[in-house]
Amino acid sequence: MAEQKTYTPAGFKALQDELTEINNKIEENKKDISTARSYGDLSENSEYDEAKQEQGKLHARKAELEEMIANAKILDESQIDWAKVSVGSIVTVHNVERNAEFTYHIVGSYETDPKAGKISDSSPIGLALLGSKAGDEVVVAGARIQHLRVLKVTRQN
Repeated sequence: MAEQKTYTPAGFKALQDELTEINNKIEENKKDISTARSYGDLSENSEYDEAKQEQGKLHARKAELEEMIANAKILDESQIDWAKVSVGSIVTVHNVERNAEFTYHIVGSYETDPKAGKISDSSPIGLALLGSKAGDEVVVAGARIQHLRVLKVTRQN
């Protein structure tokens, strides 16, 4: 059985949207295969080969998305203590070693986007921050130890 992953409501919707998009691409791909098949000899038909390869990729991604959706645990915002860091929290911290302030959005592992400040709840920083609240100090173990002071915990509206 596949592992259950936690998603924010927005992250789960993004999975559903991607599945819809993949289903649309599969329909387009069927037309591409049909068109390429009409060109004749399939043994030397590069358009047909490309369309069939794309078909395999699309169906593999569709199966992956369907499994992710079937095993998703969607965060129930009403059951969360908003003062503590959890999936969906936006956390502002002060990194003592770097004397710098950073803001992280804690998300499920499939929603990560480090460039946008979205880090996984299973990343070293995400794990260290889970359950903390403003004023707490946490230590992040990794290639180098980091000491973070939690300045603010909020949630997206």
